[in-house]
Amino acid sequence: MAGLRPDSPLPQSITVHEQSRVLEVGFNDGATFRIPFELMRVYSPSAEVQGHGPGQEVLQTGKRHVTLVNLEPVGNYAVRPTFSDGHDSGIFSWDLLYELGQNEKALWAEYEFRLKAEGVDRDTPMPEKKSGGGHGCGSH
Repeated sequence: MAGLRPDSPLPQSITVHEQSRVLEVGFNDGATFRIPFELMRVYSPSAEVQGHGPGQEVLQTGKRHVTLVNLEPVGNYAVRPTFSDGHDSGIFSWDLLYELGQNEKALWAEYEFRLKAEGVDRDTPMPEKKSGGGHGCGSH
């Protein structure tokens, strides 16, 4: 099983564009998406970003200039990027990359809405992480 769902479009090409900070993914259904690194970082599927359940999401800020320093395959179904801010615990399935590409405008709008609701903007630095041990999720 190459995708998470049997009918999932599969990538035929993946290109990291460092200058424009986008991941270009061409799928076997003819769709090609140029997914901004910032969007990937903000919507990372990791527990660090998504939390462990609804309402536990952590709004990501200060990611406008984030780059990819590594992109490694995970089996035949995903990639795991390492971002320039050190974040490397998100595994992006082909399904998720397709969803990010297909819904980019709506996801940006949702992100902008969340920023406004929190009274911050895209360039606001993330708050410092509290020290005192891990949170026990085992995702690091």
